[in-house]
Amino acid sequence: MAAAEPVADEAEDYSFLPIIHDIIKCMDKDSPDVLQELNKLKTRLQEAREQISGTPGIELSPALQESRLRALREQVRTKNQLLHKYKSLCMFDIPKPS
Repeated sequence: MAAAEPVADEAEDYSFLPIIHDIIKCMDKDSPDVLQELNKLKTRLQEAREQISGTPGIELSPALQESRLRALREQVRTKNQLLHKYKSLCMFDIPKPS
């Protein structure tokens, strides 16, 4: 499984519309930059494919993903209940600084 990507990479914009818009503008102007813009789109698509294939759990079926999500939510709920329980026990007094 691939290592987790840094948060900055996850926030990267994978909108293809601005690049497609630039390609159409170049085509309307008969600009020689069309190939350059097409290469930008190709690169952006390849980056998106790589990020998708590196996403943890992508190889799992949707049903299995849902099952794991339910199990994890149940674990969180149980741990929160235990945390609240232990907080309310107050087994010893903590002296307050004066």
